[in-house]
Amino acid sequence: MKQVLNRVQFSKVFGLSLLLLFQLVSVTIHAQEEAAAEETAAPAGDVAAGKQLFNQNCAACHALNRKMTGPALANVEQRLYEDEGLGKEWLYAWIKNSAGMIASGDAYANKIYNEYNQAAMTAFPTLSNADIDNILAYTAAPPPAPPTAGPDVAGGTPVSGSGSGISNEIVLGALALVFGLLVVMLFLVNNTLRKIAEANGVEIVKADAEKRTPIWKAFVQNQFLVFCSVVVLLLGSAYFAYAWMSQIGVDQGYAPIQPIHYSHKIHAGDNKIECKYCHSSARVSKHSGIPSLNVCMNCHKSIYEYTGNPEGPSAEDLANGYTNEFYTKEIKKLYKAVGWDEENQKYTGESQPVEWVRIHNLPDFAYFNHSQHVSVGKIECQTCHGPVEEMEIMYQYSPLTMGWCINCHRETEVQVADNSYYEKIHTELSKKYGVEKLTAAQMGGLECGKCHY
Repeated sequence: MKQVLNRVQFSKVFGLSLLLLFQLVSVTIHAQEEAAAEETAAPAGDVAAGKQLFNQNCAACHALNRKMTGPALANVEQRLYEDEGLGKEWLYAWIKNSAGMIASGDAYANKIYNEYNQAAMTAFPTLSNADIDNILAYTAAPPPAPPTAGPDVAGGTPVSGSGSGISNEIVLGALALVFGLLVVMLFLVNNTLRKIAEANGVEIVKADAEKRTPIWKAFVQNQFLVFCSVVVLLLGSAYFAYAWMSQIGVDQGYAPIQPIHYSHKIHAGDNKIECKYCHSSARVSKHSGIPSLNVCMNCHKSIYEYTGNPEGPSAEDLANGYTNEFYTKEIKKLYKAVGWDEENQKYTGESQPVEWVRIHNLPDFAYFNHSQHVSVGKIECQTCHGPVEEMEIMYQYSPLTMGWCINCHRETEVQVADNSYYEKIHTELSKKYGVEKLTAAQMGGLECGKCHY
């Protein structure tokens, strides 16, 4: 009898490949755990909360790495200790009442006050020591790595990445390798079986092709199959029709051209102007409000020409025509609208309205209150409006649909800390629902009358 080759060598190769895959996955998981451990080893204070507080209270006069109205604040705690021998207690007192420290004769307080043209720093008595620790943690945090240029960045859409991207690619590549080995193994097994059959005198003969009924004819003759296909087709058509109709009135991505070009990227991004400086009514009103042109003139009485960033306009800005001259012309449009005589530095009284194009618009039957979300819920503007500080042209970031609002209410926890009213309700509702933390939905955020009246 003819002997058949043994495939033990291939089995060994396949086993080693599986072992290699196991080791690769183990190393990947271990690397992810180490990365997570490094991320948790953050400096004292919450960097994310510190960034929010910095943007709200400090960014109008301070930047991290350059002087503005006040000094640069990157690593301010460490620099102050190394240069002046002053610790956190001095910073707590300075931030909460800078004028009091100057009046008390503190040497460094008077030095920094005189160095910056005796510009009075706003007192922040409402900031707790923990809040200041968070701000200091943000100023001490290393700068984020620059984003990698890619199709999403060039298109203006934020890229959401994570540290597990490389490991996922490695795992997928390993799985593809194992799949390829399985295909090769099946091919070799088939070849081996054929050789065994030949060695035993077994002849492999292909069966004669039988004359079969065409598939389409068999389908037509089967009435049950036709009925099921029609039902599936109708249900699928109804689903796609519903999906299409549900998008009517959803203006996500809408970005109209405004009569005066306003770059949120420059104002909120480069210059760190806090959103509620311009949209101040968002704190106390249903509407966020369109800022008066007088708010613009608070700065643009002095800023009559756009000089751009020190590194100059980017290639993308130049491709879109966003040069320094372009922005300067838009400032002149502002002067014309408010009736500002640039040469004589006074108002002429000949103003004209600016017909801004509304971007975000809810139906009349939907009620939304900005102050409830901004002042009470402490919701950041970017939660709904997206990364405004990166938008050259403002566009509608979120769909603003009913389902989107409901999902937010289901996921958002109510902030009950330091609020005796909410603490009492939280205690009672926690007993009712058997949970430790309450969401806006459990507080009544899904009741129809909350948004439709």
